[in-house]
Amino acid sequence: MKVLVTGTDGYIGSLLAPFLIREGFEVIGLDTGYYRDGWLYTDIERLTQSPLQINSDLRTVAPVQFEGIDAVVHLAELSNDPLGENNPAVTRAINHHGSVRLAELAKDAGVERFVYTSSCSVYGLGSGDILDEQSPVKPQTEYAKCKVLVEKDVAKLASNSFSPVFLRNATAYGASPRMRFDIVLNNLAGHAWTSKQIKMTSDGTPWRPLVHVLDICQAVICALRAPRSAVHNEVFNVGSNNANFRVREIAEIVGDVFPGCKVSIGTSAGDNRSYRVEFAKISSQLPGFDCEWDPRSGAEQLLNMFKRIDMSAETFNFRAYTRLKQLNYLEETGQIDEEFFWIPLAEK
Repeated sequence: MKVLVTGTDGYIGSLLAPFLIREGFEVIGLDTGYYRDGWLYTDIERLTQSPLQINSDLRTVAPVQFEGIDAVVHLAELSNDPLGENNPAVTRAINHHGSVRLAELAKDAGVERFVYTSSCSVYGLGSGDILDEQSPVKPQTEYAKCKVLVEKDVAKLASNSFSPVFLRNATAYGASPRMRFDIVLNNLAGHAWTSKQIKMTSDGTPWRPLVHVLDICQAVICALRAPRSAVHNEVFNVGSNNANFRVREIAEIVGDVFPGCKVSIGTSAGDNRSYRVEFAKISSQLPGFDCEWDPRSGAEQLLNMFKRIDMSAETFNFRAYTRLKQLNYLEETGQIDEEFFWIPLAEK
């Protein structure tokens, strides 16, 4: 199977592309390169299993780039909630309109399967119940609202020859060469390593489902290999029922794994998103999927990686590992314009 993967220079994509190649897929990568300044560690397997790469903005992908493609895995969007809120119009242009256009081009080119990485953040404000794929969505941010719109619009494109699959990933964690420290467990682990402290400003009561980045990769592979009848126009929450945690519990797990780390809980609660998610469907209906990681083993993986590279506080705080910092830097230095298109370097 020949697969076009968008976002191959991102947190998930830098792991997924080599993973797919090792599993026997032919992979073409596509990325615009916002986050190439960040490379936390070298994985020799990744360097020997790199895909052919297309340098392109999602919004300017050409039909010719879908020739001979059997499936598309779409990762490349502006991620995460703070970044989406920073410039809602650009977020909609890329995440919603760009993603739907990508699916339309794929369908027109005869691509048979389209795997879209959505997010459990679409649930937004949970009622206290555990939410499954049939539960109402209540997106609270531009990022999550765009996820809902893409799911809705791409689902309308489903046909006998075009099968979209929607993977609503829980909050990711775990090591990646293109690291992100702006997601909860990774962020807490970074603080634990560099300062020996986790100082939470909130009371940590909101619920979050978690999933390791490599388990997300496995879900993508299962979605590509599954019979059409199992995945056609289906939505799957990606994660495990054993990985719904309150934020303070995540902090306590990290604090327990990192030696000498002190965890303190605050009283204010600024972020009102809270949701617990049911993952029975993916376990029962997506052949071959089973989470191999849990937050404790993920925190241990990060600890071992930090030791290996002797990670400093300067590295932890480097802009390229935080999505909003990196995009702000590129805009402030005139490398991208207000719509996040690259600006060519002026020549004499």
